[in-house]
Amino acid sequence: MRIRILQYARDLTMLRDLALLLALFTLLGSAAQPREQYKRASGLPVDSWAENTLKHLSLEEKVGQLFMIRLRVEFLNGRSPGYFELRDNIRKYHIGSLAMSSPPQGRARDLRRRYEVITLLNRLQEEAELPLLIAGDFERGVLPARLFGTTEFPHAMAFGAAGKLAYAEEFGRITAQESRALGVDWNLFPVADVNSNPDNPIIGTRAFGANPDQVGDLVAAYIRGARANGMLTTAKHFPGHGNTATDSHLAVAVVDDDLERLHAVDLPPFRKAIRAGVDAVMTAHVRVLALDPDGSRVATTSPAIVTGLLKNQLGFKGIVVTDALDMAGLGGLYAKNPGRVAVDAFKAGNDVLTMPSDLDASYRAMLEAVHTGEIGQQRLDESVRKILRAKASLGLEKTRLVDVGAIPRLVGKPENIATGQRISDASITLVRNNGKLLPLRDGRPGKRLLVFYQPVKVRPTMLVIVLCDNVLADDGRVLERQIRKRAPEAKVVYVDPRVAAARSDVVLKATDQAQQVVVAVYVVPSAARTRTVARGQKNSASLPDSTAKLLSKILARASERTVVLAMGTPYLTKYFPTIQNYICAFSNATVSEISVARALFGEIPLPGHLPVDISNAPVSGARIGLPAPVANVVSPF
Repeated sequence: MRIRILQYARDLTMLRDLALLLALFTLLGSAAQPREQYKRASGLPVDSWAENTLKHLSLEEKVGQLFMIRLRVEFLNGRSPGYFELRDNIRKYHIGSLAMSSPPQGRARDLRRRYEVITLLNRLQEEAELPLLIAGDFERGVLPARLFGTTEFPHAMAFGAAGKLAYAEEFGRITAQESRALGVDWNLFPVADVNSNPDNPIIGTRAFGANPDQVGDLVAAYIRGARANGMLTTAKHFPGHGNTATDSHLAVAVVDDDLERLHAVDLPPFRKAIRAGVDAVMTAHVRVLALDPDGSRVATTSPAIVTGLLKNQLGFKGIVVTDALDMAGLGGLYAKNPGRVAVDAFKAGNDVLTMPSDLDASYRAMLEAVHTGEIGQQRLDESVRKILRAKASLGLEKTRLVDVGAIPRLVGKPENIATGQRISDASITLVRNNGKLLPLRDGRPGKRLLVFYQPVKVRPTMLVIVLCDNVLADDGRVLERQIRKRAPEAKVVYVDPRVAAARSDVVLKATDQAQQVVVAVYVVPSAARTRTVARGQKNSASLPDSTAKLLSKILARASERTVVLAMGTPYLTKYFPTIQNYICAFSNATVSEISVARALFGEIPLPGHLPVDISNAPVSGARIGLPAPVANVVSPF
């Protein structure tokens, strides 16, 4: 009887979910058809529609068009308070743009929610007086991939390692096609920063590399691919965030470069982005005294940098968008008057004001600045005109809703997913190899593998140690499954800073017993990481002290039979010079974990080359897989 009751409950749940999904489709079922009945749809050319619309906007509506506020995907359902708050803010403040944000990893069940999310985006668009620009921070393709079923790519630095402009163009093409199919029209990417500082805690693998020419070429290639497929692009973070050692999410970052270095290293990728037709440039919350000696300003609030350099000297005519105004690196300067940051950023030359910490105060401060004449009507109209023209260039004045029924056909195509994996495979870089370990032996049928816990005196075959920020997160899970497919009896241990000391003895004992040791190191730049995991560390761009000590002990005992996988920052050899076998993936994406497993067992060549400078680590570009013999790999110990 209990089993029947449970089955009945499950059936009711499935029926309820199905009814909800059908109701959502019915609610905006016409979204699958072309829509042209919007209030301001006129069929006029881009400029004509923008001018005609501008004439009919009130001051309040014009100011509202300048603001981009956060849209949290995880809260976007028709019953959540977050959805109603977002809808009400759009109406109250006449918001012009939304910035989609979401957790980096979604749960598998979220894939069933993608139609609900897109349908509610359609509802927001339909209820808005003017079409909304929907932006996404899609630095690895449309994320979260698990929610939307989209193509996943490795981090930008992996493209630098692969070294082919065609890959970056494909990246832009596929991301644009999938993004627009889901109703996101504007990507806040590519990163045009040159990661010239190995200790950079927030750019790192988000940049294409450390060579200004290569970074600029890859940025331009991405822009070409994305714009050809109907998506707005954004080069960031102007005038360059690559040579900083501070995360501007947390404090004011400083760029100490002189003018010569700025023009030789930081600015060339932005010049190439502008020549490629980039639609927007995002300003950075960094202090650059060589460009603006006023120490109270960051680039975002500096007229000399935004208007003088970007607009006048570099000739950029597109949209200038601020980085998030709620970041502590900027917000701390305006703690007593949070609304003032919007006014100062706008006066500096920005057109779009992104995610202010206090929307109401910022909106009212902008209205007051226009009323008092501090901001002129002509200057206000200039920025609103750009925003309206961008909307019209996307066809949003005619069709602002997504064809929900077309999503399965346009998103997550098998050939696109294969492209993402192929690019990832091409980026894996063999940096060091002592000629004694790689490729690894596996334990599939016909090959001998000793069980880890078998009471024999010989060493078990393989130990895999995952050094990550949080053992409960997804880092290492796909890698583990991929390794177990090839070595079913491999022992896998997860270690984060909180458990490193407690697990150290167990891990070291297992290291002594293993014939092959794989250490996968996950150090990926993010604001969350610098806030929590690496707080108080000497260098938040590397391993925290506790896990760093463990890695040092592992290498002291077993460097010759250990391969270190850099599943993020490639700069580990700077801190661990005794690494003898070193493979860089530059990324913790799922595709990168699959590629690394293939590389470990010699299933793919390793043609990648280091796109950054690493101490004591010559570039190899050699192979460990058949048919190339291991002995030919450079940099043996």
